[in-house]
Amino acid sequence: MNTCGATPPIGRGANINPPNRFESQHLSLDPADAEWCDCPPEERPNPRTQFFFDASESLLTRNQSPDVGFEYGLNPYRGCEHGCAYCFARPFHEYLGWSSGLDFETKILVKLRAPELLRRELGAPRWQPQLIAMSGVTDCYQPAERHFRLSRHCLEVCAELRHPISIITKNALVTRDLDVLRELARWHCVRVNFSVTTLDSTLAGKLEPRASRPPARLNAIRELSAAGIPVGVMVAPTIPGLTDHELPGILAAAAAAGARQAGYIVLRLPYSVKDVFLRWLDDHEPDKKARVVERLRALRGGSLYDSDWAQRWSGQGIWAEHLRRVFEIACRRHGLNDESPALSTEHFRRPGGNQLELF
Repeated sequence: MNTCGATPPIGRGANINPPNRFESQHLSLDPADAEWCDCPPEERPNPRTQFFFDASESLLTRNQSPDVGFEYGLNPYRGCEHGCAYCFARPFHEYLGWSSGLDFETKILVKLRAPELLRRELGAPRWQPQLIAMSGVTDCYQPAERHFRLSRHCLEVCAELRHPISIITKNALVTRDLDVLRELARWHCVRVNFSVTTLDSTLAGKLEPRASRPPARLNAIRELSAAGIPVGVMVAPTIPGLTDHELPGILAAAAAAGARQAGYIVLRLPYSVKDVFLRWLDDHEPDKKARVVERLRALRGGSLYDSDWAQRWSGQGIWAEHLRRVFEIACRRHGLNDESPALSTEHFRRPGGNQLELF
């Protein structure tokens, strides 16, 4: 029974704004709170998306985690309208004074100067060309990209300078930029990875409400692969007790569509992400909540999250070993990870550099 906004707003993954761990006071804007029950609809909290200008003077962020396969990341947006209930990036919004719940998916910071900043940073004399990962945090092809086109313009900078970049997304919008991706592929400077959590479109619509549905992602893999763009799949996150049984099927479908590399990550619930996700289970999969929580604790040494670099991606124990074996067998069966060619820095050229560098 839907009473007083108890279900999440349409198109949103979170139904709460959990307290910000850096703030001493918390204003609750949960539509399910009793105080809102007698309000007319126009006076209840408004979940419409708001966009804000991010005035950052730098773009590339340096990552020093030993378990991440890149050193520099590029994120044109902060916050993500995809609204994935499990998103590990939600707590980053707390550094802005907002919440990791509805705020994360309705208050989006836009780096309008991203292409300009990227050109400046790649042109600096001290910059050594190396792989840049676009959207190691929030999705670079989230709905805002249709209007702002910042990811495309950043790719155009990389194509002009022949600088290697990898992309991870769960939005088929990336196919819009096939022309730029082809140019990057000419110089072995691009790889696109699609995050696929489930093949069940109904479940995906609840879990990742504004991301492309699974068939659209598979079609995008097929289209990019046919165009000669190296494509991979990340089964991320694998949710124990909810989607982990789909691991072989997702890998098979992605390989059939043209993916050649694959990886997986077990669900992570840092900080207030656990509050958002556990509430999501209450709202959408209450009968499976106990099993999901039990499996998570088994994978995380009795806790819901373990930040240890050696464990956080895959977990530990018998369930972690089971997932690893299932993944490896499926990859061998479908020819995934047979080759993993590195992206090239050989043809990099600095903007406005000495023309002799071109010969």
